[in-house]
Amino acid sequence: MPAETIAPSGGRPALREPLWLRLSLIGGALTFLAVFLLLPLILVFVQALGHGVEAYWDALVEQDAVSAIQLTVLVAAIAVPLNLVFGVAASWCIAKFEFRGKSLLITLIDLPFSVSPVISGMVYVLLFGLNGWLGPWLIDHNIKIIFALPGLVLATVFVTFPFVARELIPLMQEQGTEEEEAAVVLGASGWQVFRRVTLPNIKWGLLYGVLLCNARAMGEFGAVSVVSGHIRGMTNTMPLHVEILYNEYNFVAAFAVASLLALLALVTLVVKSLLEWRYGDELAASARH
Repeated sequence: MPAETIAPSGGRPALREPLWLRLSLIGGALTFLAVFLLLPLILVFVQALGHGVEAYWDALVEQDAVSAIQLTVLVAAIAVPLNLVFGVAASWCIAKFEFRGKSLLITLIDLPFSVSPVISGMVYVLLFGLNGWLGPWLIDHNIKIIFALPGLVLATVFVTFPFVARELIPLMQEQGTEEEEAAVVLGASGWQVFRRVTLPNIKWGLLYGVLLCNARAMGEFGAVSVVSGHIRGMTNTMPLHVEILYNEYNFVAAFAVASLLALLALVTLVVKSLLEWRYGDELAASARH
């Protein structure tokens, strides 16, 4: 009998639990998923389509809703590439080189996971706001960050920058530096090493990180809420627009816009699953090398 099927105490095999216990565990897990994940997701679409497809469509093409959707896409289109560049650079430095301050850099990358998004938004207000440290200078030079697009981008970048790096760091550490060292010995430049050796090995992990980063960027609420000023049609992203509609008891419109965010989450999950199914062997092979 395989060693991994034997309980540590030497008793009966761990995989031969009573049928009632296995069914209870499976049933409990499925019930939890149904109640806390599937049911709320279904209710979003039920509420969004509660007054018919026409009302649903009207809520999405309303001027403020269109502005919120466009602003959300614009913020994500700026924040995600910035985090992509940072994530690749930071992961390459951490995984391929040894230097002083490496542990500090890793800690700083994890900082957004431990700081409340609302607090991070407040930091930008204290820094760039009207009465902030740089506020008077920005006003004198007619530069607006808070309650404008730059503030939304900064807040979004802060809360999403760990995703790409945290996806790549363990993958690149597992791959080691042998292939890069061999390329350098053969005369490749730094850019050639990255483009022809490093990048092909991390491409699927990089894509996973970008997908997660994009989903979080479009769905961010806390930090963006603080720096946006809730200016309707100007600085409201989709999550903020949903809040305003819900507070106005316009439930159909609120759930209609919320359904777009839910669809984004579903699409992200489906794409990630398809990539794992299609390129799972290649990804596992690259991680072993």
